[in-house]
Amino acid sequence: MSIQKIEAHSPEAQSADLIADNIAKLKAMFPELLTETTQGGKTTATLNVEVLKNLIGDATAADSEEKYGLNWHGKRKARQIALTPSTGTLRPAPDESVDWDTTQNLMIEGDNLEVLKLLQKSYGRDGGQVRVIYIDPPYNTGKDFVYADNFKDNIANYQQLMGWRDINGEKVSSLASLKNTEASGRFHTDWLNMIYPRLRLARTLLTPDGVILVSIDEHEITNLRTVMDEIYGEENFLSCLTWEKGRKNDAKFFSNGHEYVLVYAKSQDFLRGRNVIWREEKPGAREIWDQYLKLRSKHGADDKEIESELQTWFAQLPKNHPSKKWSRYKRVDSYGPWRDDNISWPGGGGPTYDVIHPVTGKACKVPERGWVFSTWTEMKRRIDAGIIEFRADHTQPPLRKSHIRPIPLETEADESSELIEDISEAEEDSEDELANQVRGSYFYKQSQVSVKSLRNLFGKKVFNNPKDLDEIARLIRYTSSDDTNAVVLDFFAGSGTTGEAVMRLNSEDNGNRRYILVQLPEPLDPKDKQQKVAAKYCEDLGKPLNIAELSKERLRKAGAAIKTGKPEWQGDVGFRVFKLDNSNILAWNPNATDLAGSLLANLEHIEPGRSNDDVLYEVLLKLGLDLCVPIEQRQIAGKTVRSIGEGALLACLEEHISVADAEPLALGMAQWREQQGTATETTAVFRDSAFENDVAKSNLAAILEQHGVKQVRSL
Repeated sequence: MSIQKIEAHSPEAQSADLIADNIAKLKAMFPELLTETTQGGKTTATLNVEVLKNLIGDATAADSEEKYGLNWHGKRKARQIALTPSTGTLRPAPDESVDWDTTQNLMIEGDNLEVLKLLQKSYGRDGGQVRVIYIDPPYNTGKDFVYADNFKDNIANYQQLMGWRDINGEKVSSLASLKNTEASGRFHTDWLNMIYPRLRLARTLLTPDGVILVSIDEHEITNLRTVMDEIYGEENFLSCLTWEKGRKNDAKFFSNGHEYVLVYAKSQDFLRGRNVIWREEKPGAREIWDQYLKLRSKHGADDKEIESELQTWFAQLPKNHPSKKWSRYKRVDSYGPWRDDNISWPGGGGPTYDVIHPVTGKACKVPERGWVFSTWTEMKRRIDAGIIEFRADHTQPPLRKSHIRPIPLETEADESSELIEDISEAEEDSEDELANQVRGSYFYKQSQVSVKSLRNLFGKKVFNNPKDLDEIARLIRYTSSDDTNAVVLDFFAGSGTTGEAVMRLNSEDNGNRRYILVQLPEPLDPKDKQQKVAAKYCEDLGKPLNIAELSKERLRKAGAAIKTGKPEWQGDVGFRVFKLDNSNILAWNPNATDLAGSLLANLEHIEPGRSNDDVLYEVLLKLGLDLCVPIEQRQIAGKTVRSIGEGALLACLEEHISVADAEPLALGMAQWREQQGTATETTAVFRDSAFENDVAKSNLAAILEQHGVKQVRSL
């Protein structure tokens, strides 16, 4: 067995090849669609458009020039760039991280286009790993525009954007402004070319039941809706939320004080197939329940006294208190506060069986629309459970009780559900459930609330327009209410609101949600009035003057504040920092005037100045392993060996492996793998330049193969 060498052009050195994946899927479903031709050793797949038309029942002979959709200059290139693999990498930065060894959260610095490509293998596998994506992309104001994608070399483009290199690749000291004005004729085009490939790449990361939420203002809402329909499917549109933030009294005509949040599912059919229903706890319900428990402890079984004091408590609440809205929950029984609910059939035409009044012995009046319960048996079960309240006599229909904490005997969203016989046991199981509601598409929250919150955290106004922490947390909880282990992605991280929201949610319900944040280290200008305070803050910290540094500092401060506020909670408030860079694996770039020197220079395939950790995490990315996967380390035959993912990857990146080292090293690695009892296929990775000679390399590979390690690679 020989060791396969990973070159810069090798699949293992690149991000996921989405084009190849798409071709493979098409070929598997419709083999007749593709014709493959080989020339010069290269195989090319050609799509037969006429066959495709026949398959979808399109009998037209030619493409029509008049097609529904949104087109703009550069759209084809924007689609192509989403499919072009990245040869970059993410370099670990443990010194800038918090709880590196234990955290499951990620904070990635870099152009999110390249980062999304690099995340495809690790987080796009198995149908996607991300449950919720929330992004707040830059709004198209017609002013300076940072993202100007270079379709040929996106790593070089990223370096240019960061002011590291000019258009010729030469290093420069500052970033030249990029204008996106209406006068240039590219007011919408530049923005669309930026957002389109990113949205395409994001979709493959979503789980089958995943959702994406995109904040936007009035300038691009129409275009964004059309683009989202194209990428995610019009059938997967869930809602367009309107977020009112306050009135602008200096407006000349109307105050556009709101923003929008477009919500799309990856597959609404999948959600419906699983009978997914989104609900959230009614704001203020928990305070009512807590007050009830205090009164129950005070008055014991005296429901009337509890009712009296509860109603007094409602009356004394300020008008803007969230519980005030639910003051109808003023009656009390053994299940807690309740209000009367509709006992008639929705829409009319319901059943009209007799319900006998327990005192008069006569049939109660039937509601005009009929009873809400389909049979007398269903009604009787609720009467026996004590959740039907009869009036003084039979001349009026009885009341149906709706409790602030829905009892398992009656699920409010599904009248046909089975009743649970053991009431006491059911109560224990639902102790944390309170009255819930479906969200409306409009909500109000002043923007100054989030500004003040961050000012308190930093001690000064570092961010001008941060997103509201509570509202983002609420959206995340609502769209993933059945999964407290959800992975949440924000690739326009900004101030880091999404990261803090995830940590706070976990601290509230003891969840294990994870966040992945991506933020461009966009430079801050100390001379800019809007950026002056932020730039000074970074300078005082001794950090580079860019937005990503502020994002990280916000996460550090927020995590510490959460721990201080709730010391008994032992959850994850850490994060691993990674930074986008060109690949650790050198590409073959010979000097035509000095071929001998070029050969010598390429004996070592690793970029100078890169650490073993740099190389290791690139291997993780390119092999599709999680960047927070557990890593164990031990010394074998005097060499440092790491086992990643319980033996899925064994890596020895030592710089010298002699013939004498090969056998004990290989045997020790194989033995460790067997001790871990992994059932997965194992890949072993080494530095190609480390082997003393071909004998050392072949011996090591042969021994590993004998012990079940079939994939042996060298860098």
